[in-house]
Amino acid sequence: MGFTKSFNQNTIDRKWYVIDLKDKVLGRAASKIAMILRGKEKATFTPHADVGDFVVVINAKNIRLTGNKLKKKMYAHYTGYIGGIKEYPAEQLLQRKPEELIRRAVKGMLPKNILGGQQLAKLKIYAGAEHPHEAQKPEPLTIEG
Repeated sequence: MGFTKSFNQNTIDRKWYVIDLKDKVLGRAASKIAMILRGKEKATFTPHADVGDFVVVINAKNIRLTGNKLKKKMYAHYTGYIGGIKEYPAEQLLQRKPEELIRRAVKGMLPKNILGGQQLAKLKIYAGAEHPHEAQKPEPLTIEG
């Protein structure tokens, strides 16, 4: 009788991928990134363990949003003071912090627990084409759309 092997931190092999988001659609790219961070494309996927790979995202400032989302999609944060909710459109967030736009999209697709936080920590986002992770020898990965 066989058994299902369960993988943990010591028995997995992590890879590094670099994804260029120049003219890519935000939602499609975020779902692909979330699947890689979780490890769902691996045969060794284990739901209760962090078996995913590292992802380096470049050219975050050149991401595309479809339809009228640049003007109508709103993001908010709370300052901690009474009446301190700040709202701004996606267009403003893309100009100020393009990394945050992608981080929020990917975070919404990961588990809402400690495991999701560990997986999100393996995401490295850069607005331009340069990144400091050449020593890890990341493999280029393409996304359709």
